[in-house]
Amino acid sequence: MIRKDIIEKLPYAKPFLFVDEILELDDNHIVGSYTFLKDEYFYEGHFKDNPITPGVILTECMAQIGMACFGIHLLRDAWDQEQWSVAMTSSEVNFYKPVFPGEKVIVKAEKVYFRFNKLKCNVVMYNTKEVIVAKGVVAGIAFQNKDES
Repeated sequence: MIRKDIIEKLPYAKPFLFVDEILELDDNHIVGSYTFLKDEYFYEGHFKDNPITPGVILTECMAQIGMACFGIHLLRDAWDQEQWSVAMTSSEVNFYKPVFPGEKVIVKAEKVYFRFNKLKCNVVMYNTKEVIVAKGVVAGIAFQNKDES
């Protein structure tokens, strides 16, 4: 599967897609990036006159790259967006630096385990100066959609 194809298979769309590019990928790790545009919807009102990216959005970006994209890769040919969904089951993230409008982040995730369609990863988010912005653990599960017939 081509890296761009993985992003297209994500169950997200703008304004809730936080993956621009997958930079590295194998069965043990993934590296991806996202640039937080200056006009993202969540900046309005989040710290009046000095907007920063909310921690929940940083966590979502980490999960979309480190869990959802990675999980689609690990499922490979079994993944079909019409038949499968993905959900975050847990996260524990610490934040170290703010991310401002216009900043690019790099997310690196290493697999802890992948079994029974559940993926757990250690995830680190860096800014372009290679300073750690956030670090933690995310886990999620891929599940087949309910057949309504």
